[in-house]
Amino acid sequence: MPRPLAGLRQLAAHTPASRDRYVDTLRALAITLVVLGHWLVTVIAHTPQGRLTGHSALPDLRWAWPLTWLVQVLPVFFLVGGYANAASLTAHRDRGGSTVTWLLDRGRRLLLPTTVLLVTLALAALVARVAGADPKLVRDAVWYAAIPLWFLSPYLLVVLLTRPMYALHRRYGVAVPLALAGLVALGDLARFGGHGGLAVGSFLFGWLAVHQVGFAWRDVCAGRPGWPARPRVAVLLLVGGLTATILLTWPGPYPVSMINIPGERLHNMSPPSLALLTLATAQIGLILLLRPRTSRLSAILQLSPPFARNGGRQVQDRGDGRGDGQGERATVGWTVVVAINAFVLTVFLWHVTAVLLLAGLLDALGVLPTPPVGTLTWWLWRVPWLLMLIVLLAGLVAVFGRVETRAAHRLRNAVPDRRRGRAAARSALTVAGFAAATAGLVGINAAPRAGEHLLGMPAWALASFLVGVAALEVARATTTRARPDQVDR
Repeated sequence: MPRPLAGLRQLAAHTPASRDRYVDTLRALAITLVVLGHWLVTVIAHTPQGRLTGHSALPDLRWAWPLTWLVQVLPVFFLVGGYANAASLTAHRDRGGSTVTWLLDRGRRLLLPTTVLLVTLALAALVARVAGADPKLVRDAVWYAAIPLWFLSPYLLVVLLTRPMYALHRRYGVAVPLALAGLVALGDLARFGGHGGLAVGSFLFGWLAVHQVGFAWRDVCAGRPGWPARPRVAVLLLVGGLTATILLTWPGPYPVSMINIPGERLHNMSPPSLALLTLATAQIGLILLLRPRTSRLSAILQLSPPFARNGGRQVQDRGDGRGDGQGERATVGWTVVVAINAFVLTVFLWHVTAVLLLAGLLDALGVLPTPPVGTLTWWLWRVPWLLMLIVLLAGLVAVFGRVETRAAHRLRNAVPDRRRGRAAARSALTVAGFAAATAGLVGINAAPRAGEHLLGMPAWALASFLVGVAALEVARATTTRARPDQVDR
């Protein structure tokens, strides 16, 4: 068996019994839908000047706009993120860790793979410019490749705010996401009134609201008092959320599509609108309803806590992530889920770059079809198009995925340096690092597509991002002191 596959099967077999596999499965399903959805609606064409260009097929497929309710799964990412962040932070602090070390672990896993993408894009753009490439073509390519980064900007802030927002959740419960949804509604009113700048806060408020619900979901699963898991609550969320979404879009003022359509007066995604939050409510209800049924299916597929076979008897995994070390086995289904989760950020970051590479290669070979959108030929072309992209993305993950797995290495078995001055400086450096990295990502995403940049993106924004990453690495390096018996003599 190839070594990477063997490693994944071993990782799958060693999954702790306490791990919530439904959450991992949701994350894997969500990223799969995002990637396939983006690839499916991407249209590659040529300008009158013969340059490659790309756009979304959705403006030409109005009948497909209601289908975006099924494939708009970014709320699922923030819901799962809230669940995972609450569980991870709680466990980290129970082991004696601090919020700062948790932030450094989380930040490193998010930012190191992103750094590799941005540096690769910047170097490629610089080489292309030096070689005499059209600056507009270079800018277009980098602009497209950087599209996935807009998701990380609010998510970094959500991670940074996890500790205080979790404290608010424990004190005020569902009142917190309701208040945040109210702020999003006020932002929508400002947008309808022509004051879109006043709705910028919705980029944070909207995703924070969903993230807060993830906290509540974690409490339900943990059986905390005051958070009963009642099916009728899930039904109410599903029916109420779906009804509200229908009323807000069909007779209401919001677009039907939950994915941005060029030319629309208001977008549901940028920033998140009240309609997107009501759709998220329906999705949450559906997720809660499907959980018991999915658990039964998981048992059939052996996605339940793994067992090791030893002399004809089954020995349950010890729950520490190591199994009993003897002949652990995992099904193909669970191994796939583990593999996707292990490289989920790499898949997300590079799936648009895969489109650029494939389109460029096919165009260079003179075999790039550009049939009209919606025709039979265009739909038939989707099949080989998706298959080639899957192969290409798998290659990119094989090359760059190891960065994500290495970034996942946590600060373990070290004694926290709790000296007051250093602890305060480290906390400040951590917050500054998150802020600088986020500002850099915002600058990269907000830069006009029509601009010309030597690196394909604003140099100041890339510098801000890299300074933020460096600040977090410095904070990480100074977070712990070696134990007396671990000093290198």
